[in-house]
Amino acid sequence: MASLLHALLSRIVLLLMIHTLLAKPLCHPDESSALMEFKRSFQITTAEFRCIYPKVQSWSPNRHGDCCLWDGVECDKASGHVVGLDLSNGCLFGTITSNTSLFHLLHLESLNLAFNDFNSSSIPYGFGNLSRLQYLNLSGSEFSGKVPLDISRLARLTSLDLSSKWASLEMPNIENFVQNLTMLRELDLSLISMPSPFPHILANFSSLKSLVLSNCGLHGEFPVSIFQLPKLEVLDISYNENLSGFIPEQQRGNPLKSLSLAGTIFSSSLPSSLSNLSQLAYLALQGSKFIGQIPASFANLTQLSYLDLSNNNFTGGISHWHLPKLNYLNLSVNQLSGALPFSFENLTQLAVLDLSLNNWQGEIPNSLWELKNLEYLALQHNSLSGTVDLHKLENLTTLFLDFNNISFISKTKFNATLPKLSTLSLVSCNLHEFPRFLGYLNGLECVDLSNNKIRGSIPTWMWNGSKETLMNMDLSHNFLTDFGNSHINLPLPQLTYMDLSHNLFTSFLNKQINLALPILTYLDISSNLLETALPSPPPLARYYNFSNNLFGDIQSICRARSLFILDLSINSLNGTITSCLGNIVSLTILNLGRNKLEGMIPHAYPKGCALRIIDLTNNRLQGPMPRSLVNCPMLEYLNLGYNQIHDGFPSWLSKLTELRAIILKSNKFYGPIETYQSQFNFSSLHIMDLSNNAFNGDFPSKLLQSFHAMKEIVGQDQLEYMNASQRFGLLLYTYKKVVDYEMKLMNKGTEREYSKVPYALKEIDLSNNKFEGCIPDSVGDLKSLVFLNLSNNILSCFIPPSLANLIVLESLDLSRNKLLGEIPQQLAQLTFLSSFDVSHNQLFGPIPRGSQFNTFGASHLP
Repeated sequence: MASLLHALLSRIVLLLMIHTLLAKPLCHPDESSALMEFKRSFQITTAEFRCIYPKVQSWSPNRHGDCCLWDGVECDKASGHVVGLDLSNGCLFGTITSNTSLFHLLHLESLNLAFNDFNSSSIPYGFGNLSRLQYLNLSGSEFSGKVPLDISRLARLTSLDLSSKWASLEMPNIENFVQNLTMLRELDLSLISMPSPFPHILANFSSLKSLVLSNCGLHGEFPVSIFQLPKLEVLDISYNENLSGFIPEQQRGNPLKSLSLAGTIFSSSLPSSLSNLSQLAYLALQGSKFIGQIPASFANLTQLSYLDLSNNNFTGGISHWHLPKLNYLNLSVNQLSGALPFSFENLTQLAVLDLSLNNWQGEIPNSLWELKNLEYLALQHNSLSGTVDLHKLENLTTLFLDFNNISFISKTKFNATLPKLSTLSLVSCNLHEFPRFLGYLNGLECVDLSNNKIRGSIPTWMWNGSKETLMNMDLSHNFLTDFGNSHINLPLPQLTYMDLSHNLFTSFLNKQINLALPILTYLDISSNLLETALPSPPPLARYYNFSNNLFGDIQSICRARSLFILDLSINSLNGTITSCLGNIVSLTILNLGRNKLEGMIPHAYPKGCALRIIDLTNNRLQGPMPRSLVNCPMLEYLNLGYNQIHDGFPSWLSKLTELRAIILKSNKFYGPIETYQSQFNFSSLHIMDLSNNAFNGDFPSKLLQSFHAMKEIVGQDQLEYMNASQRFGLLLYTYKKVVDYEMKLMNKGTEREYSKVPYALKEIDLSNNKFEGCIPDSVGDLKSLVFLNLSNNILSCFIPPSLANLIVLESLDLSRNKLLGEIPQQLAQLTFLSSFDVSHNQLFGPIPRGSQFNTFGASHLP
């Protein structure tokens, strides 16, 4: 009987379930149709990096007539109306217009279109029609333009995320936008441009749990009452660089879990009551204006996992912390001092530790080497000392100890030492030998041991473990003498960066100098004493710097077809410049200066030449300048000084409109510069030095009139230097190299070597030629000239009073000419003039009084 009753009850339950399923309403046809129309308005692109799963691709009224069963669609169980649509990361590409069928889904309560590609279109007007929306997420979906105000009519919203990824959305007045959204619990408008005061009205939003307004251009004073919102757990107002404020005293029970004020101008000291934020797990205050000591009460923030106080003005030391959940600690770039605490063993979960660029002193505590979970350690630029014992840090991937005074513990066996270490930087650590543990590293990619006191050979055991992985090596500024394996054919097949500059190398022993490193792209062995034949660069080399050595042969350079930068300056290279350099179409910077090269400069520069710097100064080059240089439209700096080039003035250079500096001094250039047909356009020129040649004829006034960059004073107070930069790389590794202009210039009667040339320095030197005639008034238009040297010519007439317009002029040399009359009294207005020479002319009359003229010696005056 019991079994019969049980069977009967089971049948009744089954019938009820079938009835319930049959009674469930299907998706409404008009909403199904609207969804299909919405699908058809987009392309589905799985190639997008945002794409995770193309949900709409499976939508079909034939496969599943009930749209409530479609991916990403949620329906109300009672009415069958579509109430939720989640197409985030859905591979959609296209635009949403104001007449989109999406706005027909009037029962929507939740809409998520985040991380699709809406092709920089505007957010359409019409979201305000979806009056039941409580959740709206359009983040990271390539919208642009102004955020439509009708979204602010959605008074039921509890969560709104319009955060942009590319800072292309605008919201002119956030106060007006949010004033009706009083039910919000979550608000994220990051990277939306809203250059307005911070909206104080948000302090009244008592339901807020998460407020994220990062990188929005907000300014003014942040209302401290927001810190007291009763439910606020997340506050991120970072990278509003003109937003000021301070952290007030905190009460117990505050629910804040995450606080980011990074990149603001919040100031004052940190209150010790921060420890009352008992749930705080994330605190980011980097790049702000905080001062004072880090409160000792931080030791009570036991839930803290992330702490970044870098780039502030904190002083003093840090106390002993017991923070068992702390994973990330960054205190770099402050003014912290004293000894490091000995309580690192209490930070057992620490993976990232950055204490760099402070004033720490004393020994590194041994407890630091017990942090077995440590992955990133940076202690550079302090005054720390002691013995480093790394053998327990099995998870360490990155280590920076630069500019400390350290040594390494010696162990005979390192079988399991640092299996994950890929980046090692020990610059200026007072090392006298190679750390032995280098020979046991299996995954090292980047190593920098520059500026130490390491002497002798580079030992072969260094490459035992990492010869298949090493990509970046810098051994510069040591006292290395040779390679321990007796030749330069290093077993480093994947090396992509190598710098051995500023050592005392004397040879590569057996002179088998074949750089068999097939994908080596960056090689710098400059400033040594190498005097073998120049090594052949690897075929894929991008940067090749063997300058400041004693090499004597340049022919082997021809195999390099991928070079961007070639610097062989300050050697003893002889012979001629090989024409194969013209075949390196990628070459942007060529420096062969200060050698013993002879013959002509090759006429081998093809169309599309990429050269930006050519420096061939101080050689023995002869013949004319190659006119094929006009094929190098990017050329900025040309230095052919101190050669024996025999040519007329190359007026065709004015076609190179990017030229900033031309040095042709101390050659055999001849003839007049100007004829009645002369036309010049040196509009970008800062420096022209034609001194010590045989130019003659009338003063080249038309030439100087084309120096338009010298007519405006711009940025005289900014210490910027003239340089050319170049990016290059291979595979996933990219480098940026900045090459400064280097030159010798006459500075106040003395030839001075410039390793860097200030951008504001503008000079004309026509001295030691045979120019005739008058100095024209138009020279006074070159208002930003700093040095002007016209000495040792045959110039006559009067000194033009217009030279008083050269208001930043520091040096004026008109000596050894045939100038007549008086020195213009107006020159006394030149308050920066510190060198003035008009001796050996035919001048008479009073010398200008006052200002700088009272400081000049009589030998430079008539």
